[in-house]
Amino acid sequence: MMSLLEDQFWFSAALALVIFGAMMTAVAYCIYFERKISAWMQDRKGPNRVGPLGLLQPLADGGKFLLKEDIIPANVDKPLFVLAPAIAFGLGMIGFVVLPWGGRVDVDGDGAVDVIAQVADPGIGLLYLLGIGGLAVYAVVLGGWANNNKYAFFAAMRSTAQMLSYEIPMGLAILVIVLMTGSLRLEAIVLSQLGGGNVWNIVHHPLAFLILLTTLFAETNRTPFDLAEAEQELIGGYHTEYSALKFGLFFLGEYAHMITGSGLIVVMFLGGWHLPWVPGLRPEDVSIGAMVLKMSVLGLKIAAFLFLFMWVRWTLPRFRFDQLMRLSWKGMLPVALALVCYTTWLVYVGRATDIRWTLGGNAVLMAVVLVISGVLGSPITGRQAHMPAVRMFASRPAR
Repeated sequence: MMSLLEDQFWFSAALALVIFGAMMTAVAYCIYFERKISAWMQDRKGPNRVGPLGLLQPLADGGKFLLKEDIIPANVDKPLFVLAPAIAFGLGMIGFVVLPWGGRVDVDGDGAVDVIAQVADPGIGLLYLLGIGGLAVYAVVLGGWANNNKYAFFAAMRSTAQMLSYEIPMGLAILVIVLMTGSLRLEAIVLSQLGGGNVWNIVHHPLAFLILLTTLFAETNRTPFDLAEAEQELIGGYHTEYSALKFGLFFLGEYAHMITGSGLIVVMFLGGWHLPWVPGLRPEDVSIGAMVLKMSVLGLKIAAFLFLFMWVRWTLPRFRFDQLMRLSWKGMLPVALALVCYTTWLVYVGRATDIRWTLGGNAVLMAVVLVISGVLGSPITGRQAHMPAVRMFASRPAR
């Protein structure tokens, strides 16, 4: 068995099975922790009846999705209606293959590196993740179209505009790190953060980190960017007509995208599997135990971002759609473009990894953004700018 694992193909196949099983479990229990965190924030108990502390609740929810009646309305486009949730779940479950989970590994203990703890390590691994994220919009579009329901279609179109708009600042924020590191390989991006004093990219470019984090909320349709599921005006959004397992696949796909997105931001800005001053987490630590420790650290960092996703959902109110689009096109896009131009200049002058220049430039740009938003910013109201003013106290007509 150990001799098989010394071959990268068989090691990657075994790692894929392990991580797939872990992700399936994590996706199911994300629903449990979502309900527990919301209950904690609202001073409730949450799931507590099915098993100790309600830990068997995800199994009960899964059984409910499997056993409920699967209704397909007569007027839907049946092939697309069935395909949309499958696309949403499938795309969410294949993004993890390029994430660097545990660095290089010496399987047989002879001191020589045998394999890399990564399912696939293509030279364009970052582009693969961006491509998978871009394809996710098709599940929303096809789901809304196949419903043959105008409210679901409106929700799908709104979600499409949102996801396409926020992909632009997301790509620019990622381009900042690509310019600084000079590589599209995620493993190389992790290793680049371990040299020169173990400075993570979040220290070099905190603005790019904030932009990427914000766009991930929009790309995964999470509050305050869940305009695709605005129940107040669109019933249930693009999945209004779905039921049973197909309805559940949309939510499982959403959590899978959250896990992959959290892994991306950890690898890009938080050193991946690295923690400073912790033995066993250096690139030269290649034992099986070091691999397990590195995978555990990466998993804990991903779990921290999943908690952040859930925390924000139960804290911030939903944006209005014009506010959401304005934030992307007039807010994050100019800042991301300025960061890319500045980083390009730093690469040209040979200062791309000098923290005094990278962090200083981010601080100056942030100060400029605050001044401009303070001078030119319009007050936040409950009405769109083009709508007429409302008189709060209308005078009564004379009798």
